[in-house]
Amino acid sequence: MTVFFYQATDRSGKLIEGDIEAEDHRLAVQKIRGLNYFPIQIWREKPKRSSLSFKLPSLKFLPPISQKELMNITQQLATLINSGLTLDKSLSTLALLAEREKSREILSDIQNRVHGGSAFSAALSEYPRVFSKLYTNMVRTGEAGGALGSILIRLTDFMEKSQELKANIRSALIYPVLLVLVGGAAVTVLMTVVIPKFSAIFGDMGKTLPLSTTLLLWTSAFLGNYWWALLLSLAAAACGFLLYLKTETGKFRWDRFLLKLPLFGPLIQKIQVSRFSRTMSTLLTSGVPVLQALSITRTILSNSVITRAMDQIHDALKGGKGLAEPLRRLGVFPPLAVHMITVGEETGAMEEMLEKISVAYDKEVERSIKQLISLIEPLMILLMGGIVGFIVISMLMAIFSINEVPL
Repeated sequence: MTVFFYQATDRSGKLIEGDIEAEDHRLAVQKIRGLNYFPIQIWREKPKRSSLSFKLPSLKFLPPISQKELMNITQQLATLINSGLTLDKSLSTLALLAEREKSREILSDIQNRVHGGSAFSAALSEYPRVFSKLYTNMVRTGEAGGALGSILIRLTDFMEKSQELKANIRSALIYPVLLVLVGGAAVTVLMTVVIPKFSAIFGDMGKTLPLSTTLLLWTSAFLGNYWWALLLSLAAAACGFLLYLKTETGKFRWDRFLLKLPLFGPLIQKIQVSRFSRTMSTLLTSGVPVLQALSITRTILSNSVITRAMDQIHDALKGGKGLAEPLRRLGVFPPLAVHMITVGEETGAMEEMLEKISVAYDKEVERSIKQLISLIEPLMILLMGGIVGFIVISMLMAIFSINEVPL
């Protein structure tokens, strides 16, 4: 038998913590429900609570609640509502369960608004940095249809799949980033520490050095004396580029350039197709009208070339046309995705077909990232090896020229 620790509520909404013995997680849930409790969270090991607490400085550019925490809150809220608790009591329980002070403040304020007669979706819309338009509109649809619990479950699944895709992309990029950092640090040490020592020796010899060595010594001296100017120039260029991207024209031109890149373009397109399909499927399944669903989906797409295409598709839908034909005409989605959407329209199973597209392109994204990384890794190794090799050969050529000086 295993000891499971749990958090649950009774029928009045009171928070209860305890432990129970069971053979597995499923039986533990059944035993807790047998006590007339509604289980919220169950652990095999008792969660540790630190006696020391400190407050991190507030970072204004970060959302008050992270996506992972929001996913957990949504899942717990769905569990409470589907267990029979009212929305008011469920929100009050969540506020008690929240570990972060900011989360407790937001949930308590939302609970107070709901208790005062405000709609749940209206209360959520007061925090646009936490609850996106997609989140708020799906909740509004769940309220209207009396299916808030099932809508929250769909939202949890949606956020879980989105987080999984982001995690796959981040994990795939770890090794190339480390390779760049380590290689860059090695070259920097060579250029700023090792080469200057040889420079003093070569200068005392009074011998004409090979061109490659002269170029290397000049670069090393420039980095040693004017590194601050180089950093300022790079910072100014980066700031200028970011400001340019903030303009509508700059963002559109840069996104169009990215889509045309040989390897990165198709990958970016697949990521956008996956986001589009999953979001549209979730919204349409939840009962959101297609025009409203398209408007919401547009806000989560990051490529401005595709978002402009969404505007034209929106106009086509208002004119009575389908979704597949404008997508085919604009050419922003791969032919396979457009064909599957066409089949979905013809069979009347658009939601299911969009879900299949998102699953298929999630796998395509993961496969494309692995292929891209497998190609980038040897190229980066060759590049770093070429730079280090150039430095070593230049030094050896200088040493050989010194040995030719008559004694």
